[in-house]
Amino acid sequence: MKNSILFITLLFLASCQTGTKKKPIEGTWKLITGKIIKGKDTVFTDYTKGQKLIKIINGSHFSFVRHDLNKGKDSSAVFVAGAGAYTYDKGIYIEQLEFCTGRSWEGNEFKFNVRIQGDTLIQQGIEEIASENVKQEIVETYVRIKT
Repeated sequence: MKNSILFITLLFLASCQTGTKKKPIEGTWKLITGKIIKGKDTVFTDYTKGQKLIKIINGSHFSFVRHDLNKGKDSSAVFVAGAGAYTYDKGIYIEQLEFCTGRSWEGNEFKFNVRIQGDTLIQQGIEEIASENVKQEIVETYVRIKT
Protein backbone atom coordinates (compact mmCIF):
# COMPACT_ATOMS: atom_id res chain seq x y z
CA MET A 1 0.00 0.00 0.00
CA LYS A 2 2.80 2.43 0.93
CA ASN A 3 4.56 1.69 -2.37
CA SER A 4 1.34 2.37 -4.30
CA ILE A 5 0.88 5.75 -2.59
CA LEU A 6 4.53 6.65 -3.22
CA PHE A 7 4.23 5.62 -6.89
CA ILE A 8 1.02 7.65 -7.38
CA THR A 9 2.60 10.68 -5.67
CA LEU A 10 5.72 10.49 -7.85
CA LEU A 11 3.60 10.03 -10.98
CA PHE A 12 1.51 13.10 -10.05
CA LEU A 13 4.62 15.24 -9.41
CA ALA A 14 6.17 14.17 -12.71
CA SER A 15 3.00 15.03 -14.63
CA CYS A 16 2.84 18.47 -13.00
CA GLN A 17 6.37 19.30 -14.08
CA THR A 18 6.00 18.13 -17.67
CA GLY A 19 2.73 20.05 -18.08
CA THR A 20 4.37 23.42 -17.43
CA LYS A 21 5.75 24.78 -20.66
CA LYS A 22 8.27 27.59 -20.44
CA LYS A 23 7.46 30.70 -22.50
CA PRO A 24 10.09 31.65 -25.10
CA ILE A 25 10.47 35.06 -23.44
CA GLU A 26 11.55 33.56 -20.11
CA GLY A 27 15.20 33.89 -19.18
CA THR A 28 17.87 36.44 -18.45
CA TRP A 29 18.49 39.03 -21.16
CA LYS A 30 21.28 41.58 -21.60
CA LEU A 31 20.37 44.86 -23.28
CA ILE A 32 22.72 45.58 -26.19
CA THR A 33 21.18 48.63 -27.89
CA GLY A 34 18.27 50.94 -27.33
CA LYS A 35 16.56 53.56 -29.41
CA ILE A 36 14.16 56.20 -28.05
CA ILE A 37 12.07 58.08 -30.60
CA LYS A 38 10.30 61.27 -29.47
CA GLY A 39 8.60 63.00 -32.37
CA LYS A 40 11.33 63.65 -34.93
CA ASP A 41 14.19 63.08 -32.47
CA THR A 42 15.91 59.70 -32.09
CA VAL A 43 18.44 58.85 -29.39
CA PHE A 44 20.49 55.66 -29.86
CA THR A 45 22.30 54.11 -26.87
CA ASP A 46 24.94 51.39 -27.00
CA TYR A 47 24.47 49.58 -23.68
CA THR A 48 27.74 47.66 -24.09
CA LYS A 49 29.84 50.78 -23.41
CA GLY A 50 30.21 51.99 -19.83
CA GLN A 51 27.02 50.44 -18.49
CA LYS A 52 25.09 47.20 -18.26
CA LEU A 53 21.39 46.35 -18.11
CA ILE A 54 19.87 42.94 -17.60
CA LYS A 55 16.21 41.94 -17.65
CA ILE A 56 15.08 38.77 -15.92
CA ILE A 57 11.76 37.27 -16.95
CA ASN A 58 10.24 34.27 -15.18
CA GLY A 59 6.80 32.69 -15.62
CA SER A 60 4.87 35.67 -14.25
CA HIS A 61 7.20 38.56 -13.37
CA PHE A 62 10.03 40.61 -14.81
CA SER A 63 12.75 42.77 -13.33
CA PHE A 64 15.47 44.93 -14.77
CA VAL A 65 18.52 46.63 -13.38
CA ARG A 66 21.00 48.99 -15.04
CA HIS A 67 24.16 50.52 -13.67
CA ASP A 68 27.37 52.13 -14.80
CA LEU A 69 30.56 50.10 -14.89
CA ASN A 70 32.63 52.70 -13.00
CA LYS A 71 30.98 51.86 -9.68
CA GLY A 72 29.34 55.29 -9.51
CA LYS A 73 32.67 57.13 -9.21
CA ASP A 74 32.31 59.64 -12.06
CA SER A 75 29.76 61.56 -14.12
CA SER A 76 28.55 58.33 -15.78
CA ALA A 77 27.05 57.15 -12.46
CA VAL A 78 23.63 55.61 -12.97
CA PHE A 79 21.43 53.07 -11.25
CA VAL A 80 17.95 52.18 -12.49
CA ALA A 81 15.78 49.25 -11.44
CA GLY A 82 12.22 48.13 -11.86
CA ALA A 83 9.96 45.11 -11.59
CA GLY A 84 6.42 43.89 -11.84
CA ALA A 85 4.08 41.37 -13.39
CA TYR A 86 3.69 40.79 -17.11
CA THR A 87 1.64 38.95 -19.68
CA TYR A 88 2.94 37.48 -22.91
CA ASP A 89 0.89 36.05 -25.74
CA LYS A 90 1.72 35.65 -29.43
CA GLY A 91 4.47 38.27 -29.43
CA ILE A 92 2.57 40.83 -27.33
CA TYR A 93 4.40 41.57 -24.07
CA ILE A 94 2.66 43.80 -21.50
CA GLU A 95 4.51 44.97 -18.39
CA GLN A 96 2.70 46.18 -15.28
CA LEU A 97 5.45 48.21 -13.63
CA GLU A 98 5.02 47.92 -9.87
CA PHE A 99 8.45 49.01 -8.61
CA CYS A 100 10.81 51.53 -10.20
CA THR A 101 13.58 53.91 -9.19
CA GLY A 102 11.69 56.44 -11.32
CA ARG A 103 8.74 56.41 -8.91
CA SER A 104 6.40 58.29 -11.26
CA TRP A 105 6.64 55.30 -13.65
CA GLU A 106 5.18 52.93 -11.03
CA GLY A 107 1.63 51.75 -11.58
CA ASN A 108 1.81 52.13 -15.35
CA GLU A 109 1.33 49.49 -18.02
CA PHE A 110 3.47 49.28 -21.16
CA LYS A 111 2.60 47.21 -24.22
CA PHE A 112 5.34 45.99 -26.54
CA ASN A 113 5.68 43.87 -29.64
CA VAL A 114 8.40 41.28 -29.13
CA ARG A 115 10.28 39.25 -31.72
CA ILE A 116 12.57 36.46 -30.62
CA GLN A 117 15.08 35.20 -33.18
CA GLY A 118 17.41 32.59 -31.77
CA ASP A 119 19.08 34.23 -28.76
CA THR A 120 18.01 37.77 -29.71
CA LEU A 121 14.92 39.54 -28.38
CA ILE A 122 13.70 42.78 -29.97
CA GLN A 123 11.18 44.75 -27.93
CA GLN A 124 9.32 47.69 -29.50
CA GLY A 125 6.46 49.83 -28.26
CA ILE A 126 5.20 53.09 -26.83
CA GLU A 127 5.94 54.30 -23.31
CA GLU A 128 3.40 56.91 -22.25
CA ILE A 129 2.92 58.63 -18.90
CA ALA A 130 0.65 61.65 -19.31
CA SER A 131 1.42 63.10 -15.85
CA GLU A 132 5.13 63.22 -16.74
CA ASN A 133 4.60 64.40 -20.32
CA VAL A 134 6.32 61.22 -21.54
CA LYS A 135 5.35 59.75 -24.88
CA GLN A 136 8.09 57.91 -26.69
CA GLU A 137 8.65 54.86 -28.82
CA ILE A 138 11.37 52.48 -27.73
CA VAL A 139 13.19 49.77 -29.65
CA GLU A 140 15.47 47.59 -27.54
CA THR A 141 17.65 44.68 -28.61
CA TYR A 142 18.62 42.05 -26.03
CA VAL A 143 20.68 38.87 -26.17
CA ARG A 144 19.96 35.88 -23.98
CA ILE A 145 22.48 35.25 -21.22
CA LYS A 146 23.24 31.55 -21.18
CA THR A 147 23.61 29.89 -17.80
